[in-house]
Amino acid sequence: MDRIDGIIQKGAVEPDELAAHENGIVTIEGFIHRIREMTGFSFVIIRTKRDVVQCIYAPEFSDFRWNENIVENCSVKITGKVVASQDAKGNKRYEIQIHNVEVLSTPKEPMPIVINKKQLDNVPLDTNLTMRPITLRNPKERAIFKVQEGIARGFREFLMQNEFTEIRTPKIVFAGAEGGANIFKLDYFGKKVYLTQSPQFYKQMLVGVYERVFEIGPVFRAEHHDTSRHLNEYISMDFEMGFINSFYDIMNMETGALKYILELLKKEYSKELELLQVKMPEITEIPVIRFKDAKDIIVNKYKKKITDFNDFEPEEEQLMCDYAKKQFNSDFIFVTHYPSKKRPFYAMDDPEDPEYTLSFDLLFRGMEITTGGQRIHDYDMQVEKMKSRGMKVEDFESYLMFHKYGAPPHGGLGLGLERLTMNLLGFKNVRNATMFPRDINRVTP
Repeated sequence: MDRIDGIIQKGAVEPDELAAHENGIVTIEGFIHRIREMTGFSFVIIRTKRDVVQCIYAPEFSDFRWNENIVENCSVKITGKVVASQDAKGNKRYEIQIHNVEVLSTPKEPMPIVINKKQLDNVPLDTNLTMRPITLRNPKERAIFKVQEGIARGFREFLMQNEFTEIRTPKIVFAGAEGGANIFKLDYFGKKVYLTQSPQFYKQMLVGVYERVFEIGPVFRAEHHDTSRHLNEYISMDFEMGFINSFYDIMNMETGALKYILELLKKEYSKELELLQVKMPEITEIPVIRFKDAKDIIVNKYKKKITDFNDFEPEEEQLMCDYAKKQFNSDFIFVTHYPSKKRPFYAMDDPEDPEYTLSFDLLFRGMEITTGGQRIHDYDMQVEKMKSRGMKVEDFESYLMFHKYGAPPHGGLGLGLERLTMNLLGFKNVRNATMFPRDINRVTP
């Protein structure tokens, strides 16, 4: 009888282990990314899960002989001798002199597009997205989502170091957390339910259990926008924290998280940052400005006519980021005290001016990436605000349980993972930073 002990025997080496095997015989696994035939020998570039490794085939290295079935995009095991060489910049690197190639699978037909260059040359975005199962094999395309992994990992690590508990909340819900028309309706065994716009209700409930909570998960917005910044499904990085002194505690926590994320990327994702030629921002501190003051700057400094006095237009976000860069040398700026009319029913109004809320957005390189603020924790205050907006209080009984039986001062935020990735990497379209985008036109692959 076989027994399983949970120990995986590792046969192949990883590219970053080659130095330890110099002049030794190793086996690596991957795909044949590119074959360059030269006079008397060939360069064979192997694509592994994170790197590319240069191998050299020449008849003099062994008795193995190349054949016509070994082509680009085969998955293979290559055995050979590790030798040192130098790249074009004079840096030491390691390559493999091929002694044997074991073909694990062979493509049925040639690739419809070229993926074995550093980037996808002249491939329209729509084609890129339609052919995602293969375009993501391109080194630059896959590097995008390793960076995105690092962002989510940094967010998780920082919050857990600060005594947050990771939670999992439902995506099928009884009511929309944000309200409005941008909510997907579902027929749930004859009942009308919705896809969640936010884990907001559950985050607040769980503040009463764990005090500090976070989640990284999908949210859904039924917005009919076909723009470069909107998706109908995206990943929201949320946290909520209790016993705060003010909503500035939330902004400080996010600033700390962003610092941690950027340092983690520089330390452990440097090869992806270099490949993508990322201009990394520096954060020592992030400037803060009130919404009303920001609007005054837009009018007086940039001479723009205001058409929406309750929110920012995309151009105004860009102008405020331009202002932050020139005045404070910061790629980020917090805008606080948004009008109550534009904030959800759970946002706490400013006691000094109830037309505005104790809330904020974080703008980064021309775009809002975070919305957050302090929430109402008093039961009577929350019920009153819901009634003032014509909401049926009885529909929110389970949510209001949190308030009715004692809720601490608390607040939190939602940070869009794709938008942060997009602006960090300098893309013009959020779909470039989305592995499998869902928008008003696309539900495949």
